[in-house]
Amino acid sequence: MACRTALRIFDAMTFEKADLLAVARGDQPADLLFTNGRVVNVFTGDVEDLDVAVFGPWIAGLGESYDAARVVDLQGAFLVPGLIDAHVHIESSLATPPEFARAVVPRGTTTVVCDPHEIANVHGLDGMNFMLEASEGLPLSVFVMASSCVPATHLSTAGAALDAEALAGLLVHPRVLGLAELMNFPGAIHGDPGVLAKLDRFAGRVVDGHAPGVSGKALNAYVAAGPRSDHECTTPEEATEKLRRGLHVFLREASNAKNLKALLPALTTTNRRRVSLCTDDRQPADLLDEGGIDAMLRTLIAGGMDPTEAIPLATLNPAEYFGLHDRGAIAPGRRADLLVVVGNLGLMDVREVYSGGELVASDGLPRWERRPTPPPPLPTMAVDWDRVDLTIPAREGLVRVIRAIPDQIVTGSELTEPRIVEGAAVADPSRDLLKIAVIERHTASGRVGLGLVTGIGLERGAIAGTVAHDHHNIIVIGADDTSMMTAVHCVAGLGGGLAVAEAEAVLSSLALPIGGLMSPEPIEAIRDGLDQVVAAARRLGSPLHDPFMAMSFLGLEVIPSLKITDRGLVDVERFEPVDLWLTADAE
Repeated sequence: MACRTALRIFDAMTFEKADLLAVARGDQPADLLFTNGRVVNVFTGDVEDLDVAVFGPWIAGLGESYDAARVVDLQGAFLVPGLIDAHVHIESSLATPPEFARAVVPRGTTTVVCDPHEIANVHGLDGMNFMLEASEGLPLSVFVMASSCVPATHLSTAGAALDAEALAGLLVHPRVLGLAELMNFPGAIHGDPGVLAKLDRFAGRVVDGHAPGVSGKALNAYVAAGPRSDHECTTPEEATEKLRRGLHVFLREASNAKNLKALLPALTTTNRRRVSLCTDDRQPADLLDEGGIDAMLRTLIAGGMDPTEAIPLATLNPAEYFGLHDRGAIAPGRRADLLVVVGNLGLMDVREVYSGGELVASDGLPRWERRPTPPPPLPTMAVDWDRVDLTIPAREGLVRVIRAIPDQIVTGSELTEPRIVEGAAVADPSRDLLKIAVIERHTASGRVGLGLVTGIGLERGAIAGTVAHDHHNIIVIGADDTSMMTAVHCVAGLGGGLAVAEAEAVLSSLALPIGGLMSPEPIEAIRDGLDQVVAAARRLGSPLHDPFMAMSFLGLEVIPSLKITDRGLVDVERFEPVDLWLTADAE
């Protein structure tokens, strides 16, 4: 079925406003009337027994005695505003926007605000324009924030670089709202000219933040620079301080960054109007099995929050933060993005989903036909294999080790005595000490960052992928060099993807040819492929929920504390490169 998409209130409206008003007054029949329902009012926290009249994509009125061409008897079910995901990287679903929509819309998400900086770091503006084109006209309203950090920092090599002028050109697009998460928080705090130029060009627009662990005077400087939100809080104290300094806090529950339950103590009756929900990065199985924003609401309610208090965090609050005043509530003049929720409201059992007044999902299934994805940018896989060497020559002293933390994207940093074999530092699976490497794949520079990691749990073999936030070079973790090279050659041969190898055998792989990040296949097929590579990694010993997503964030040099890029280890707290060997500090 065809789906209408409206961007902001009355923009591109195909109906005369006078007709909408006539329906609101009761002088003209509505297109659709919901009766016998319990309407969740996010303005007041009430649940009202009202009829809701819809004209075209808009809510015309609430009350009694409306006539309509079609009547839906809700039989006592709840009517809830469509859910809004305040911050998401669609690419992390490994699916294109149309397939991502098929996962989230049936569970009640009707609007997302995305930052396509994953594909932007591979393909630049071509990647962002692909995401805009691929998300046009969906039953999911996809708004975009212009990616502020391409590359994330000077400490990694990305496939593109976007300055303030390049990003400003996106502002003419009606679905581009503002500047995406400002991940270069040291640059913002210390007034880097390039960062300030981007903030200046987006003055008057929404600017999202990203300031993990930033507090005190540094936080003052960051907020003064211009960001207005943050989704990186991991403790109630951090969330409270950021709320007190004026930031709108997005509570996050991603596949590998599960922060929601830990932050619940920070919420108060007063401050929760400045709190929204976001999924950030969620893999296909989690989206299809657990859900996204709907699952977060269930967690909040199970944690003791009344449903009428929790629902505004996923509706009215993000709508107001982003200036999307045409949605986020069931009220006259707002988009008819509506959820029919049956049974206990706290369980968020979404039976039907209406987007712009049209039924687009029922009983957990989409009701629109799949559509082809527009042609993506040409794949890039430029690796100078003659210069790729995974050997770590032995030196005296201790080595720095990245410590992966389950269900978090922050990491620890440890010092240990390495295992030395024939003059080289090697993995030691008996101590859960594995080798990690990042191979530059955008410019054929031959650069390889080498390090050691604990917390991944492989007992043998290797895993590799081209999903490595945010530079998306080839990243690989393994128990031996042969397995690592087998895995990286596999993902390169796929044009991007994920692979599991042992010795010279590829045990499982998943092709991600769109930027090395996404598959054009149906999301159910992607989920099956991901399940297979994850299962293969578990057979090699990794106990992690998703070892590939965990691995992908070990390359993100803007999340504390120790990370790795193609240029080597990065101490994120000092925001500078560090040597693998501790003795190098004294040299």
